[in-house]
Amino acid sequence: MTKQRLLHFEPRNQPLLSRRQFLSRLAGHILSGTLLILFSLGIGVLGYHLFEHLSWIDALLNASMILGGMGPVNSLTTTGGKLFASLYALFSGIVFLVAAGLMVAPVVHRLLHRMHLDDGQG
Repeated sequence: MTKQRLLHFEPRNQPLLSRRQFLSRLAGHILSGTLLILFSLGIGVLGYHLFEHLSWIDALLNASMILGGMGPVNSLTTTGGKLFASLYALFSGIVFLVAAGLMVAPVVHRLLHRMHLDDGQG
């Protein structure tokens, strides 16, 4: 499989990828989404540690809860911490949606591509 075939979705006039190629594409997308989430979690941990002076484990807990959409665990006491938490919450909502979309995109594309081929138009 060529590198371009892995990075770009095949157009509707091309056949479906083989199962092996599809699973390779899916693994790449899941890995990319996971790395995006881990990077974002790192930003949150660092921010809570620096702005709110939380221990590393408490910073991890708060960042995880915000990134997962649950909200912070510890009370915020500093203005910088409150501003950071506000921006991080907005950022996290977007990152979560982007990561989820990135991870399911190959599956949705394959389903739509298959339906298009079943219509006999491919």
